[in-house]
Amino acid sequence: MKVGFIGLGRMGQGMAGRILAAGHDLLVSDPVPGQTASLEKNGAAAVASPAAATVDRDVVISMLPSDQTLKSVLQGDGGLLKGMSTSCIHMASGTHGVPAINAAAQAHKDAHQTFIACPVLGRPDLAAQGLLKLVPAGPADAIEKVLPLLEVIGQQTFRAGDSPQAAAAVKIANNFVLGCAIETMGEALSLVEKLGVEPKLFFEVMTQGLFAAPAYEVYGKMIVDKNWDSHGATALIGVKDADLALEAAATVDVPLPSAHIWRDYLKSAIERGEGHLDWAVMALEQARASGLEK
Repeated sequence: MKVGFIGLGRMGQGMAGRILAAGHDLLVSDPVPGQTASLEKNGAAAVASPAAATVDRDVVISMLPSDQTLKSVLQGDGGLLKGMSTSCIHMASGTHGVPAINAAAQAHKDAHQTFIACPVLGRPDLAAQGLLKLVPAGPADAIEKVLPLLEVIGQQTFRAGDSPQAAAAVKIANNFVLGCAIETMGEALSLVEKLGVEPKLFFEVMTQGLFAAPAYEVYGKMIVDKNWDSHGATALIGVKDADLALEAAATVDVPLPSAHIWRDYLKSAIERGEGHLDWAVMALEQARASGLEK
């Protein structure tokens, strides 16, 4: 399959590397100098603009850091709306808000182009191993066409229907639940430690009992080990995820009080200059509030 890939941060690097290793013809584009170097070394061809990444392509995948970047890639000079052929499919795999995804879907529809939202669930290390979970939504025939790529990128696919909004909603809600889980673990670990319990013991009780799940195992161990540097998503990205959840909730009048709690802790960590640390650092803020850390 002929593929274009736009946005080569840590997650994008892993995904594009999997596509290239599977033998697909790959064009890559990123505005940051040097981001395409390792992929070029392995056989990808770098191009100068998003539109150029769609030339003679079956699909172009975007893995972009923000809604504003997605808008720029669509509408800017050398953007997809003017440069993408009607036979090419745009698959947006970044974490984007519901309004942004709906706007992208409408813009592509107006341009007689095909659009799929396919956010990914997982950390960058899993992307490099092809172990992501994928949530595509859009025209069924378009999803069928990109299935060979989905099978290379991820280990499991959850089809969310015909509306790209549904995929965005699932991704946002998943990140919201994960943020709540990290916040809850931080609170629980602070509680047991202040009551004289070794945090490692509670971690073992938690992850070998009712909460034997990757989210609790990975992030719980981070909190117990105070390993804030081993990040997939930073505190800055965590705030973005909270904001997207609150934005989506506001569109349908759903209160999300828990989102405000962990968002506030992340904002506090960012104010301390810790925005680059893993978003599990919200548990460090909980420990500080509990008098366990300075």
